[in-house]
Formats: sequence, structure tokens, C-alpha cells
Amino acid sequence: MEWQQILGFYHVAKLGSFTKAGEVTFRTQSALSQQVKALEEELACRLLERIGKKRLRLTPAGEIFFRFAEAILERAARLEEDLNALAGQQSGHLRIAAPFTTLYHLFRQAFTEYRRRFPQVQLTIWDRSQPDVIELVKSGEIDFGVALESLAPKDLATRRWHKVETFLLTPPGHPLTKVKRVTMKQIAKYPLILPPKTPGYPRGRRVEEDLKKLGLDFHVIMESSNVELSSLYVEMGLGISFATMVKDLPLPRERKLAFISLTHYFPPDFIAIVRRRDKILSPYHSSFLEILLGNC
Repeated sequence: MEWQQILGFYHVAKLGSFTKAGEVTFRTQSALSQQVKALEEELACRLLERIGKKRLRLTPAGEIFFRFAEAILERAARLEEDLNALAGQQSGHLRIAAPFTTLYHLFRQAFTEYRRRFPQVQLTIWDRSQPDVIELVKSGEIDFGVALESLAPKDLATRRWHKVETFLLTPPGHPLTKVKRVTMKQIAKYPLILPPKTPGYPRGRRVEEDLKKLGLDFHVIMESSNVELSSLYVEMGLGISFATMVKDLPLPRERKLAFISLTHYFPPDFIAIVRRRDKILSPYHSSFLEILLGNC
């Protein structure tokens, strides 16, 4: 069993394609196919099976070997990091994914400080929706993700970062700003700007479900997956919208918006740092968490 065989199989299995794996490993499809075949002969079992002309699927033995390959590659990366640390070099790769709004408002100071303290660490940051963040964490493609604690599966490790509450966004002077405790019946009277009807946006789905349960007529004038975009159109007077915001941060006074608390409808949640439970943290991974959480 050779290193290149393990590496080739890992990428073929992960990407589900000899062609895509070849692009990543800079090898031909034929070379990768021969590597996998050699592994199957040495292990005396099938690791991959073809589904149709283009799809590949792991066999039960292939799933076991994939977990082995994944662990070996992670330990190899950790070995390189430990040797670099022994030589006085904190080098490695830190990969993070978070939604746009979180990256825009909450990460900038931490990233600046981290790059100052760990200039040798390669930093990769991805702007992704919460469902995509969770999938990237589960697949091992990123080290840390950021998502609402309520959305994170129980098999992932979470660490609370910021408490968040839900607000109704309206233009200043809107009639609802004069109401002490806004109801869904009152909200339904105005055009709504809501998130898409997908699992990654539970607040929007719940608003629609509650309005329907109450038998209320309502009009969704716009669907927006970005709270910055939604708030812009609220300022323009197109409609009213919803936002989940960090409780302890001051409300943005420069925006022409009114923020009406909806805690009587939506219980508080937490923005959480999410990672795989089997993820081995190097010193520079742990240092990033210390910097990030220390900025709360």
C-alpha cells in the first residue's frame, strides 16, 4: 500500500469522480484508476462501484477504507505542523466558513489580529449559507464553521459565541414602531421581505407558517437571503423584514431603520463555532478560537 494510492483513492471517493480527482492530484484518470485497482487487489475487496456511466459509490469496504484514508491524511498534516512548530514555525492551514453577515460584522478584528500573530498560517475564508457551512464542517473541508446553535446537528461540537435575538425591521416612524407588543396580525398588514423557503432560514419559514395557521392574508413582496439586502429595501420603503442580531452589540444608528424586538415570538438563540468532534486541533487552531472568543 503506497501513499499515492491512499491519496488518490481519497480524492476519488470524496469527489465521486476520477476526472475531478485527477484535476486535484494532477494525475490522469487512467493513473488513478490503476491506483484504486491496485488497492482493491491488495485488500482483496472492491472499494468503489459504478452507478450508471458517471457516478461512483463506495462499497461497505470502501467506506471503511475512506475513513482510514481520511484519518491518515489528517495525521500527516498534523505531523507536518508539529515538525514546523518544533522548528519554531507556526505554519499550517486554517479554513473557516460563515454567512456573509457574520463575516462582515463580527470577524474582521479577529482576522486582523490572527494574521498579525500567525503570518505563516495560510488562511482560507468562505462566505457560505448556514446549511452549506454545516455540510462543509461535516465533510471535513473546513476546520471551523459558524451557524446558529439551533441549526447545528448534535453530532457536531459547538461552542457558543454570541447571543442573538430576532427583530422586525421597519423604516423609522412606521406605524408598528408605536406598538408596544407587535402581533402577527399587525405584521401581516404590510408587505413582507422574507428569506427563501429553505432549511437554512428557519425564521422566515416560521413567520409564514404562523401567519397561515392564524388564517391571515399576507403578501411577500421580496425574497432575500441576505439581511443587508433586505434592510436596504426596508429603508427604501418596499416592505418590512426580520433580522437575527447579536444581543450585546449596539444597533446600527447610521441606518435609516427601526428595530422592534420579537422575543415574545422567537426565543433567543446563539451564534456558535461548529467543528467535527473528531477534529484534532493544532496550537494555531486553538489560538484562533482564543482570539475570536476573546473579542466577544
